[in-house]
Amino acid sequence: MIYELRRYTLRPGLRDTLIELFEREFVEAQEAAGMDVVGHFRDLDASDTFPWIRAFPDMDRRKAALTAFYTGPVWQANRDAANATMIDSDDVLLLRPAGHGFQRSRRPPAGSGAPPSSLYTATICSGVGPGFAEFFAEQVAPVLAEGGAAPVACFESEHAENTYPALPVRTGEQVFVWFARFERAEDEREVHVPALDEHLTAPPRRMRLAPAARSALR
Repeated sequence: MIYELRRYTLRPGLRDTLIELFEREFVEAQEAAGMDVVGHFRDLDASDTFPWIRAFPDMDRRKAALTAFYTGPVWQANRDAANATMIDSDDVLLLRPAGHGFQRSRRPPAGSGAPPSSLYTATICSGVGPGFAEFFAEQVAPVLAEGGAAPVACFESEHAENTYPALPVRTGEQVFVWFARFERAEDEREVHVPALDEHLTAPPRRMRLAPAARSALR
């Protein structure tokens, strides 16, 4: 599977506007075109951003799915409204699984009620070297699990050529991303792993992600 971790910078105060439009119009339309809308969130520390994740079976089918959706009637009818909420949509990491992927739940129907109480954290390590995934699995993940912040999914950079260049992705960097899940926001744990420090060239970037009402990650 190929994953995109997308993080949009929005015009102030318009995040809920975009999420309402996204949940009403874009979830099923994207999946009908051949992609998997894995999860979408509110970043608790950045109120004018919209992080979300989608996935594709492979790069060729990514091209086909994106072409079908962005030339299709749903996007054409709603793109001006969506784009009006955004300042930037180019912060996109192209990823592949490094170990196990997400365990998803059934997505609630359109018009469902309040978002779930859970919290995900995404930790993004940039500039990692060869063998980092193995090091993480052997020396970092067990410490995180012991501290109550076990990874639920791990990913590393996918360096295949972007098959849909109309949507840019970040290139020229090697990243490793892991997600942890907590049943409630107050259960969150941030575990320091000393062995990690010597393998990084910069501090990790950490996002605290509250699933939106129709997210399949709950």
